Amino acid sequence: MAYRELPRTDVVIVGAGWTGLTAAYELANAGQRCVVLERGQYRHTATSFAGPGEHDELKYAIRHRHMVDLSKETLTIRNNRDQQALPMRRMGSFLPGSGLGGAGIHWNGQSWRPLPADLEMRTHYEERYGPGFISDDITVQDWGVTYDELEPHLDMFDRVTGLSGTAGNVGGEIREGGNPFEGPRSAEFPNPPMRQPIAPTLFAEGAARAGFSPFPIPSANVTRAYENAYGAQLHPCTYCGFCERFGCGYYAKADPIICVYDRIRDHDNFEIRFGAQVVRVEKSRDGRTATGVVYLDEDGVETFQPADTVCLSAYGLWNVHLMLVSGLGQPYDPAAHTGTVGRNYAYQTLSGVEVFFDDEVVTNPFMGAGALGMAIDDFNTGNFDAADLGFVGGGYIACTQTNGRPISYQPVPEGTPSWGREWKRAVRENYMHSTGVLLHGSSVASPGNFLDLDPTWTDAYGRPLLRMTFDFPENDRRMAAFGQQKALEIVRSMDHVRSHSTWNRAGEGSNYSIVPYQTTHNTGGAVIGTDPATSVVNRYGQMWDHHNVFVFGACLFPQNLGYNPTGPLMGLAYWTLEHMKSDYLENPRPLMDA
Repeated sequence: MAYRELPRTDVVIVGAGWTGLTAAYELANAGQRCVVLERGQYRHTATSFAGPGEHDELKYAIRHRHMVDLSKETLTIRNNRDQQALPMRRMGSFLPGSGLGGAGIHWNGQSWRPLPADLEMRTHYEERYGPGFISDDITVQDWGVTYDELEPHLDMFDRVTGLSGTAGNVGGEIREGGNPFEGPRSAEFPNPPMRQPIAPTLFAEGAARAGFSPFPIPSANVTRAYENAYGAQLHPCTYCGFCERFGCGYYAKADPIICVYDRIRDHDNFEIRFGAQVVRVEKSRDGRTATGVVYLDEDGVETFQPADTVCLSAYGLWNVHLMLVSGLGQPYDPAAHTGTVGRNYAYQTLSGVEVFFDDEVVTNPFMGAGALGMAIDDFNTGNFDAADLGFVGGGYIACTQTNGRPISYQPVPEGTPSWGREWKRAVRENYMHSTGVLLHGSSVASPGNFLDLDPTWTDAYGRPLLRMTFDFPENDRRMAAFGQQKALEIVRSMDHVRSHSTWNRAGEGSNYSIVPYQTTHNTGGAVIGTDPATSVVNRYGQMWDHHNVFVFGACLFPQNLGYNPTGPLMGLAYWTLEHMKSDYLENPRPLMDA
């Protein structure tokens, strides 16, 4: 195979999504020469996502044209170590992106902040209930960084996305209409909340009657003309119902292209290369630092890009895969419970209630947006008494209205035939009179859930595939059942409800399946912490074993929150970048003692 070596750069960044482009922006403006390697192709919000062409449900929602090519790079999946893992050949449970902007172009736009208890989960439960409260089959741990430390960086991301919402806690003052459980904000949301349709409004009224505290979901579907923290111009959301799985050609959903890329693309310190498939990170002879990365260019030429600093900013799963195939860090051994790379993989735990209204309520589901809806946080981590419930964690309960697209949205009551005349009649009668109430729950880490290299299957580049071993822990099954009962309590308090039915992805007797879509919220595998025995990176996102490798994304989460991960992972990204700029680049070294 042809091989070439390029001139050294200051920083090489793997991936051009939210974290990669943000790292390039911040480091380039700090005087660092940044090269971004993106395996996908160039695309732009203004031209690639314009309607009506982008509003093709079959092409983008069903056939996943914005997602990674699984014929080249995928992973294998099993529920436990006794099973043979098999490759994921079709998109299902989660949808990693590819191309400029990464998965950040087809996200829904929900951008939450972690709760203070989320970031100190083990400490929170042990202090509240005693050291024996967390069972031995759960490996949850503190992040090593607190909410107060992250708050300025979470606020920065709010201002980059033009986040819309109602603050429930500003400087310790609880405000009506917002989330009373959230950590203190330094400022109100940059934009007012989205206008709510009838279904989330009825949910909020029912939740209030049940004694809970509803609030509008934090939304990067912007509600008015806005100039973001980098000078990008965003426009008001049109409620078109094409957010998740689609790019937004209206400049109304914040994405990494319009919010960051357009503000850095002409900088002298910035270069991006498309069709650049990174295959490994190279290490120095003594193994203590990385020397750069090797990638295949668009012509298949193996190319070495030397760099003083390496930023792993790919999707979380691929960050872990790149570490494993490159020999970065110590792989996790599930039998001996040693090693850290691949440890503490976690996902998301969902349950909920399908709701059908009487004919007086017309929901108009086609009037939607990715983060349109109302939620309660009364049963998220640390917000309720869990003493006698047998689980840790929690989640928010919400009623959202994201889309009414005809292929994907066909609500019918329980007991309806799955095809034929009766099914068609039920779809026709219920399409305009239905909604859902969802528990979006946390996912705790356990020793049996992990990521490693598959001994059998390889990708198009000859590397072992990443192997995922995952099933819902018993803790999360209890949490999902509890949350579903609280959702039912709200539904029974709502007006105009004709009937309802329940569902639970983590129900007793069921195993995790990659077939139905759930969330693109894969977390863990390269977790952050203060103990090198239980974490891959220190509290600054710097690898313990290789001080010039910094890691970004949800792979850093020691366990998953009851929230969508984009807000927390971007808070961590800005936190890491601050310490790189202020404390590392002028004096490269380990920022913490191992």
